[in-house]
Amino acid sequence: MRKSHPIRRVVLATAATVSGVVLLLSLKPSSDPASASAAGAAPSAAAAGQESPQGGTGAAGATTVDGDATQTQYGVVQVRLTVANGKITQAQAIQAPKGGTSDQKTALSVPQLNKETVAAQSANIDSVSGATYTSTGYKQSLQSALDKLKEASASSGSSSGSSSSGAAQAQAKTVTGQVAQTQYGPVQVRITVSGGKITKAEAVQAPSGGTSDQKTALSVPKLNQEAVAAGSANIDSVSGATYTSTGYKQSLQSALDQAGG
Repeated sequence: MRKSHPIRRVVLATAATVSGVVLLLSLKPSSDPASASAAGAAPSAAAAGQESPQGGTGAAGATTVDGDATQTQYGVVQVRLTVANGKITQAQAIQAPKGGTSDQKTALSVPQLNKETVAAQSANIDSVSGATYTSTGYKQSLQSALDKLKEASASSGSSSGSSSSGAAQAQAKTVTGQVAQTQYGPVQVRITVSGGKITKAEAVQAPSGGTSDQKTALSVPKLNQEAVAAGSANIDSVSGATYTSTGYKQSLQSALDQAGG
């Protein structure tokens, strides 16, 4: 019996050593390619998660506004503005005349009009020579986009109630009437209403070309003045510009309807 003890010790020691080696091999991290791959992928996933919120913050700081689509003799023009910190940072025509010679005129005029808009920060920009209709439609759509921005700003000032001047500004409302089609071209009227009264009236579209230019120049200023004086669409037609006068009154009435009478 005494001789068997050393043998037992050897057997037990050998078994313990083998078990230990097997356990160490199973715990080696570098032996598993899948584990190494997963460990390498984790940092990039975390980085991707950090980039997304930054992009969202940048986008939230800018406001994008689309102007009204303006119908011209050669097609529709519509302007989109991007505004940040109260300034126009980008202007682009999301619709413009195309097909035939219109492609060349659009390619010539739109980039120039975009650039002038950002520089002027208003719709008071020059028309591009050779693209009069596109330029006119561009400026009309641009003005409507600016009006929408102004209305949004006034509405924001009203809700905050920061000052009495802000509240007074919020009471002013600019409304554009529907386009009235006449025999010589479309007529569209925009009015500014404050305190229940028309404070300003203007024709954002009117017949143009040939004798229409003279008739528009003669009639529109008078119609604007009468609209403010009357405070309604019950105004006299201008002699020699019956079609323009009729279209003006129709668009004016639709603007008044939108403004609440």
